[in-house]
Amino acid sequence: MSQVRRETPIVKWGLISIALIYIGLFLLLPLAIVLSTGFGKGLEVYFKSLSDPITLAAIRLTILTAAIAVPLNLIFGLAASWAIAKFDFHGKNVLLTLIDLPLSVSPIISGLIYVLMFGAQGVLGPWLIEHNLKIIFTPIAIILATIFVTFPMVARELIPLMKTQGNDEEEAALTLGASGFKTFWYITLPNIKWGLLYGVILCNARAMGEFGAVSVVSGHIRGLTNTLPLHIEILYNEYQFTAAFAAASLLAFLALITLIVKTLIEMKFSEELKSARRSVH
Repeated sequence: MSQVRRETPIVKWGLISIALIYIGLFLLLPLAIVLSTGFGKGLEVYFKSLSDPITLAAIRLTILTAAIAVPLNLIFGLAASWAIAKFDFHGKNVLLTLIDLPLSVSPIISGLIYVLMFGAQGVLGPWLIEHNLKIIFTPIAIILATIFVTFPMVARELIPLMKTQGNDEEEAALTLGASGFKTFWYITLPNIKWGLLYGVILCNARAMGEFGAVSVVSGHIRGLTNTLPLHIEILYNEYQFTAAFAAASLLAFLALITLIVKTLIEMKFSEELKSARRSVH
């Protein structure tokens, strides 16, 4: 039997120290700066900054955008992952490539795509003007851009999971007379629930924190088309540091909550996977 090579304590603790220093410099320190600056002048100033009407409008638009984009991407992710993992068809690799497209394209380019489509000089611009319709520089454009940059999130979590699980249980259910809907509801969905929830959480975090794509299509209209990240940029550029970091703390809290929930889901999913493997053996 081959012996397992063990690293010396110096190497082990050296690697751990490098990891901790990296996390401290690039994660914990920026987070501490955001929170300390946001709360630096006291809770009264903090909550006063957040209760500003323009800030509240940015928060509402951010929540609205996520509330529309996440469910739509959930539906798309389920449909796309089901088709790719369970069926063979022509154009399968093309569909996989298109799903990955928003991950490889700059968010700025994603926003410009919608400007070229719906802007006044865009492909559909003259038709929209003729019918007195406006998409660019409205919340509609923000929602469309957010959907585009976040739609791979759910699908990319489910596709490898469904491929790993295979089709045996679904085929057995169909052989026993179960309908397609019942097979999905009672067999497929329970098997992918944790991966699905994980994808939804990542999609929601990206939707609420997206900056590049929405910056291009928003027009930066205060109180109307500024999401929370865009509003933070404006406050910072105007040297309203306390208000800017107070608003930024909301996104920081969202990131922390996302991290905690993500860890819990990974632990739960790992436990179920180990249990399933034990039952097989």
